[in-house]
Amino acid sequence: MNRLTVATTNRNKVREFQSAFAAASDWEAVAQPANIPAIEETGATFVENAILKAVHTSNFVDDFVVADDSGLCVDALDGRPGIYSNRYASDDQARIHRVLQEMSEVSDAQRTAAFVCALAVARKGSVVWTGEGRVDGMIARSPQGSNGFGYDPIFYIPESGCTMAELTMDQKNRISHRGRAIQQLLRHFIVPERL
Repeated sequence: MNRLTVATTNRNKVREFQSAFAAASDWEAVAQPANIPAIEETGATFVENAILKAVHTSNFVDDFVVADDSGLCVDALDGRPGIYSNRYASDDQARIHRVLQEMSEVSDAQRTAAFVCALAVARKGSVVWTGEGRVDGMIARSPQGSNGFGYDPIFYIPESGCTMAELTMDQKNRISHRGRAIQQLLRHFIVPERL
């Protein structure tokens, strides 16, 4: 069984990778070891930050390492919170509150946004693959749903008729930004290469 170490301390992200990889019979996604020191995210883009994290973590493990950098990009906020999504406030609830407060005067038609997820795979300090997934939606007026994490409760997906937090894990893996990026990973890296 081949192992892909997920370079994150976020258990929710690890679960999403594990769920998506359940169908890849010869691969398993595992959480990174607890003793890996954190690295500062100094990149100017999601891809740059994903590469930084993947390369850093790959220096501590023998496996291939995948790292993601993802966030919410709101058009009316000039793309904020963007790469600072996780640092926009102290916790999920505070981050949601800040976005809703900043969007309080924005009309329904102008509440467009996108979730973006960049992935990078590295091994022994070298990048071997990058990809990016995106899903477009709208910022809801209030949080809805209890599934998911982060900004999911306020990210409304018109085609689904609900927020990201109202989707099941299987539904989310199919249509979310991270789900789409992971599908690229499975399609263009894991399955064809049989590493």
